[in-house]
Amino acid sequence: MLISDVDENRGGIVATALVTGGAGFIGANLVRFLRKERPDWTVVNVDKLTYAGNLSNLAGVEVGDNYVFIHGDIAEPSVLERLWSRTEIDFVFHLAAETHVDRSLKDVRPFLRTNIEGTSALIDICRAAGVKKFVYVSTDEVYGPTPRDSGVKLGEDAPFRPGNPYSATKAAADLLCQAASNSFEFPVVIARPTNNYGSYQHPEKFLPLMATNLLTGGQVPVYGKGEQMRDWLYVEDTCRALLLLAEQGEVGKAYNIAGTGLIPNLEFAREVLRILRLDEDCLTFVPDRPGHDFAYSIDDTRIRSELGFAERTGLEDGLLRTVYWYKENETWWRAVREGKFKEYYEQQYPGL
Repeated sequence: MLISDVDENRGGIVATALVTGGAGFIGANLVRFLRKERPDWTVVNVDKLTYAGNLSNLAGVEVGDNYVFIHGDIAEPSVLERLWSRTEIDFVFHLAAETHVDRSLKDVRPFLRTNIEGTSALIDICRAAGVKKFVYVSTDEVYGPTPRDSGVKLGEDAPFRPGNPYSATKAAADLLCQAASNSFEFPVVIARPTNNYGSYQHPEKFLPLMATNLLTGGQVPVYGKGEQMRDWLYVEDTCRALLLLAEQGEVGKAYNIAGTGLIPNLEFAREVLRILRLDEDCLTFVPDRPGHDFAYSIDDTRIRSELGFAERTGLEDGLLRTVYWYKENETWWRAVREGKFKEYYEQQYPGL
């Protein structure tokens, strides 16, 4: 396998990494991160290009000897067979997923197909191919909510209690990975990150929705009284953690990846208003959504103590970077909102 090849000039390991969902938010950031941090690696990106994944997220990342893009659905065996017929894969970063809770409340079927069936199909072909490491990107939502004012932080061995259809499908996929590890000694490492934010995140998500609404003179919708609390992690820190898990994570283990601490949604919204120098008249309180979990609080001692992980971007700095990224990239998010990527695809990938 390519993992055994040594670059004599750098003395490092040359590898081929597959990123599923590499045109989505975290996936595109991971592709960019790997190209920067591991330039000798070949990165293969497979993405279905649904509404949440588009190739403009990878503008400037050129297809060539060290970067390959494949348009396809990971739940289709023919797509996976075609992928493995072209190259050997050493590391798999499995991020392809339907992720928006509100959408799962309206129609769970796409979540069942991608999150469960897609993960199962990918595990099967990776087992047959003998990949070196399979990093599955789960979520802190598989644990379900932590009680209000409890101070509880859930570790990796806490029971699963998903509270909505999205997190239920992610929990199912997480369990499939655990079962493959137990039954077949499949080399999986599971990442359970907290809420991510950063550049290229779809405008339907909380932070980019706030930023893009405010930048166009609109209102920020806040569920209920804005009391729900979330932990936030800058996307590049997540990418750094995923690479660490691929190279040093212990097979068969799960690792929580937390951020800088819980913050109420209302306070989070106020921070965005402060950055843009706007007042609270821009906030609109809307009826709470069904089954809205109060808080997710995870204990990330394992990845910090065993692997030495630490986030590098604090919330204040990360929010500032992110809000100004949306301010400077209005063409991108307007196109995302309107679904205007057909011309871009045709120019960059004729015949796609």
